Amino acid sequence: MAVPLPNSPSSVPRLRTVTRTQGATEALKNGEVSPHGLALDFEEVPVLVHAFRRMVRELAYDVSEMAVTTYLVAKAHGVRFTALPAFLVRDFHHGAVLVDPESGIREPKDLEGKAVGVNRGYTVTTGVWARAVLAEEYGVDLDKITWVLSGDEHVAAFRPPHHVEPMRGTRGLGERLLDGELAATIGAPPAAPRVRALIPEPREAGLRALRERGHWPVNHLVVVRDDVLRAHPDAGAEIFHAFARAKRAYVERLRGPLPEPTAQDRTLREVMAVTGADPLPYGLAPNREVLDSLLRHAVDQHILERAPAPESLFDPGTLDLVG
Repeated sequence: MAVPLPNSPSSVPRLRTVTRTQGATEALKNGEVSPHGLALDFEEVPVLVHAFRRMVRELAYDVSEMAVTTYLVAKAHGVRFTALPAFLVRDFHHGAVLVDPESGIREPKDLEGKAVGVNRGYTVTTGVWARAVLAEEYGVDLDKITWVLSGDEHVAAFRPPHHVEPMRGTRGLGERLLDGELAATIGAPPAAPRVRALIPEPREAGLRALRERGHWPVNHLVVVRDDVLRAHPDAGAEIFHAFARAKRAYVERLRGPLPEPTAQDRTLREVMAVTGADPLPYGLAPNREVLDSLLRHAVDQHILERAPAPESLFDPGTLDLVG
């Protein structure tokens, strides 16, 4: 819950905040950028998904980075926080589906009628986008696959469809892939050197999807507790602007030489080379198409019963903002 500073003319609400330190948030985390009239008190959570779970189940923070599909499911189940259209993380997911070449699986359609392991829960955003690639680009009937989960869902109230089941026993996804129990895994690290991505040249496949149909998936956004937004009606907009300023500083750095570029830096530079534009656009307007796509896939994959209007997902004070 927001905690005020001691009573003084300069006192501002302090908001307990979690976001991973990365290029787009670095200026926020080091104090170069801050929201007007608010202070973000950052907490470090080494495994970020643990923060997602605590936010969903306990409302443990005032402001939190959050996986997009986790947010959609939480919102559908009445969790009391609301998103800001600041999309901190984006990526391609053509390389997320891994197979053992010795298994006989040669193309995505070969997965039909078989079991595929999913790292953690069915609603994990990487899994949603990877399944969307299988269905949209390769014509895979996702309902003909048994999806085997290595963990549970962040939103405990979510009930997966009938063709989703938990993993039994103590063996991990990698072991089950290598012994043939699973035809493929999604979102799990390679189990052995011979394991490979099912889709050939996945990086180029992602860039081709971007060039041909503008496919550039969103993975994480920012959520704020509803009681904070009620107590401070301008908080959503101010937090959005702060995240946007930090992101713009990062994008400017991407345009110049970086001594040790990260994998994320390299991906975003590739996207910039294709689009000639900001690779991390914030705001509802520039992201409406990708959100419509994600919502459609969430319905098709039986994660949501129906697609909400994108406007209903975000704080009203941020609907017209672009960063």
